[in-house]
Amino acid sequence: MTTQPATSAATRTNRTGRSKQPDRRLPAQGGFAPGVLGIELRRVLRNRRTLAFTLIMPGVFFLIFGLPQRGQTLDNGRPVMAYVMISLAVYAAMVATTSAGGAVATERALGWSRQLRLTPLRPTAYVAMKLITAMTLGLLAVVVEFLVGAAAGVRVPAHVWLLAGLAAWVGSLVFAAFGLFIGYLVPAENVMQFIGPILALLAMFGGLFVPVEVLPHVLGQVAKFTPVYGMGELSRAPLTGAAVSLAGVANMVFWTLVFGVGAARLFRRDTARV
Repeated sequence: MTTQPATSAATRTNRTGRSKQPDRRLPAQGGFAPGVLGIELRRVLRNRRTLAFTLIMPGVFFLIFGLPQRGQTLDNGRPVMAYVMISLAVYAAMVATTSAGGAVATERALGWSRQLRLTPLRPTAYVAMKLITAMTLGLLAVVVEFLVGAAAGVRVPAHVWLLAGLAAWVGSLVFAAFGLFIGYLVPAENVMQFIGPILALLAMFGGLFVPVEVLPHVLGQVAKFTPVYGMGELSRAPLTGAAVSLAGVANMVFWTLVFGVGAARLFRRDTARV
């Protein structure tokens, strides 16, 4: 009794006698998959250290710096506490999205990014999934900060809550891209050493901790070109009643493109040799 040799999928023939080749078509959307995105979201939301740092600390800052402003009002009669709350919500979103994006440094150290280059996953799809994950954490940061502010007694019209929160969240896209950029630029062991001081300086000189108007003239002009300025101005506009600044919108778009394109290029460079 003889046995027939096993045939592979590449050499197996169909009923017409032609060899049946494996399906080599590239996946749709460059490999962007909801399943992979779900894994990324669960991984980030299970990191207790990240959640504590990005969701709890900004709320503590508000209790320290916002509560002493109770009873004080802006020129339009709105509470100063709300001004502090919105500024810290922007900061919370900055920290959350940057931390989530910067986590790619760890993946680089483990060799995971090189493994991904062996798959049909395109850099744009990979960056998009990382950005969505970071923005989800940024949304949680804004919501938590607003809940802390409401519990502490901040009272503003409903449209201020909605528009200010939306601006803070959408504006944090700048720092989601920034986190990816830094994550591919520096080694894993140094990424948080870069992110922490940089975010603090940007927040200080971008008008979050100290209003731009009270800064020296030169620093005030420099602040308008920082990545923080646009999102801070647009987020506080519903509270202060200021008109939407086209310069602020242009600022956010410009820095998002700079960091997003830079992250994609660094991803290609980092995984070029596989």
